[in-house]
Amino acid sequence: MNERTASVTRVTRETDIELSINLDGTGKADIDTGIGFFDHMLDGFARHGLFDLTLKVKGDLNVDDHHTIEDTGIVLGTAIREAVGDKKGIRRYGSCMLPMDETLVLAAIDLSGRPYLVFNADFSTDRMGDMGTQMVHEFFYAVSYSAAMNLHLKVLDGFNDHHKAEALFKAFAKALDQAVQYDPRITDVLSTKGSL
Repeated sequence: MNERTASVTRVTRETDIELSINLDGTGKADIDTGIGFFDHMLDGFARHGLFDLTLKVKGDLNVDDHHTIEDTGIVLGTAIREAVGDKKGIRRYGSCMLPMDETLVLAAIDLSGRPYLVFNADFSTDRMGDMGTQMVHEFFYAVSYSAAMNLHLKVLDGFNDHHKAEALFKAFAKALDQAVQYDPRITDVLSTKGSL
C-alpha cells in the first residue's frame, strides 16, 4: 500500500504554518514552532505514533502562544484527515491508557467524520515552560474538529503538569496510530452507513 501522507500550508495575519505528515512513518520529527515545550509535545506525538512529522511555524509570539498553538492544531487535524483518505480498510477506532510516572491518562478516538472533543484534565500551574496550560485543550479541540474525529482525553491520575500534558500527547499518538491501521478483515469502510 502507498504511504499515507499530506502537506498543508496555512497563512494568516497571525501565523504562517507548513506541515507534512506521513501516517506510515517511523517517528522522525523536524519541528520548530518557536515554543520549546510545544515542540517537545509534538516530538513525543510523532515518535510514539510512529508518524513522520515536519512542521515549521512563524507565529505572533509577541502577542502570546494562543494563535501559534491553535492554528497548528487546525493544520495538523487537516493533514490527518487528508492523509487518512477514504478510510477504507482502517480500524477507525483507537484507544490508549498510558502511564507516565505518577500520571495515568486515557485517549480514545473514533475517525467518524463527526468532530467532538471531551477533555477532562486539570492543571495546577498557568504555564509549562513557554506554553500556557490552557493551550493543551485548545490544541486538541482544533485537531479534533479539523480532523473530524471524536476524541476523548482524560487525566485519570497525576499531579505533575508536565507529565499530564506529555502523557496526553503520547496517548493521543498511540490511539491515532491504532485507529489508522489497516485490518485485512475490513474490506470497505467500517460503518453500517457505508461511509464516514
